[in-house]
Amino acid sequence: MNSLEVNCAGETLQLFAARAAFWAKRKTLLIADTHLGKASAFRHAGIAVPEQVTDADLQRLSNLLTFTQAARLVVLGDLFHARAGKSEATIKSVHIWREQHLELQIDLLIGNHDRATGDLPNDWNIRATEEFREPPLLFAHEAREAEDAFGLFGHVHPAIFCDRMRLPCFHFWNDGGMLPAFGSFTGTHPIKPAAGDTVFAVRGDEIADVSNLLRCR
Repeated sequence: MNSLEVNCAGETLQLFAARAAFWAKRKTLLIADTHLGKASAFRHAGIAVPEQVTDADLQRLSNLLTFTQAARLVVLGDLFHARAGKSEATIKSVHIWREQHLELQIDLLIGNHDRATGDLPNDWNIRATEEFREPPLLFAHEAREAEDAFGLFGHVHPAIFCDRMRLPCFHFWNDGGMLPAFGSFTGTHPIKPAAGDTVFAVRGDEIADVSNLLRCR
């Protein structure tokens, strides 16, 4: 799997083109904004969207877990997209996936969509909280200032324009960073990095540091 490394307050994160980060020191895989069931929610609203999106994203997640041998998964918010997206087929897919990873610890940082989608099944054994710290890192869904901590967030679905394409990206600044949306059926939001920020763009199976390219514009 194509990846690059970034230093966050002395901690090394491995960034994957599959739109995930791995904190090897803690055997922790980080993803943000999976928005599971979004296709089902659209179908519920009468919009024709392939139902297989959730299965494909779960398989990509399984591949990452196998490759990294992660013992913990941290989801930086918005696990599900909407209450209407919790279709029987979606719940069944997630249940099967969870049974395949019973030993995996899962922590969910509650996002704005999570608050509207209702409780998760108890047997999925997912711990949900607003934020938590593992010095020197802080995890939350929405970006916030945190004294003496380097924050890692989701929510925005960051992207940049490169070669006339809008590409999802990882965005890091002095005391924080933002992961791209993991879900393949999600929108993106163009960002405007400040001087000194670091940006890693994802294009298919490739990931590249485009910070200098952006500064030249």
